Amino acid sequence: MIRGNQTDLRSSVLVQPRTPPYNRQRLTQNAAAPEPPNQDPSAAVLALVIAIDGPVASGKTAVGLQLSRELNYRLVDTGMMYRAVTCLALQEGADLEDEAKLAELAQSATIDLEQPDQYGLTAISINGTDVTAQLRQPPVDRGVSFVSRVPGVRQAMVTRQRGLAAEGRLIMLGRDIGGVVLPDAPLKVYLDASPKERAHRRHLELAEAGAFRPEAEILEELEQRDEMDRKRDVSPLKPAPGALIINTDDLTLEEVVARVRAAASAQK
Repeated sequence: MIRGNQTDLRSSVLVQPRTPPYNRQRLTQNAAAPEPPNQDPSAAVLALVIAIDGPVASGKTAVGLQLSRELNYRLVDTGMMYRAVTCLALQEGADLEDEAKLAELAQSATIDLEQPDQYGLTAISINGTDVTAQLRQPPVDRGVSFVSRVPGVRQAMVTRQRGLAAEGRLIMLGRDIGGVVLPDAPLKVYLDASPKERAHRRHLELAEAGAFRPEAEILEELEQRDEMDRKRDVSPLKPAPGALIINTDDLTLEEVVARVRAAASAQK
């Protein structure tokens, strides 16, 4: 099961001057989500849900962090859930091509999911062990696409993601939220950016966290993952029908947030 840390949400609107591109800016979200019942969200609840999809380093976390503070919504980064399962599989020495074993791990694991910190990192424990520091390591980066494309893994995660959305007031980040997990969400957003720009962002994020990796190496991995994510049979990476598509290459964080905020207001 997936559990949320039970801390009261704190509402705070961020007022900022024009900033460099959003990936250069760090935002804080001092909030955590209570554990909702494991059920599909109703139409009324879905009116309070924003689905944000897009490839790696397209800006989902930065945008979600600021919006969650402004709207006083919970924030769930589903990518961290797949990374946690990947980390567990690596720890147990599982063959990443053994779909039955990976599905078994995903279905049986207990994942404690907290809110992203001021650096956009989500604190996660799996089966009682904090694995946060391992989730951005190269072995997990290389393995997560293999794990996330397994139908049994995705089924287990989607069920839990819908449970997390069941009480509403939530922004959910991922790659198939608007198309598969919450197809009836009234606001679906797809953030995109060029592979080169995304690799540059990820390079800076890692450097700020004290982990240096060559930008060319990151770019190669991103392109490989894009290819796998877009061609997988289950939940391929693509904009959901009716999604607001935003290319973030030349936009600031506030400009992207403003577009999503305006779309959310139009839904009310």
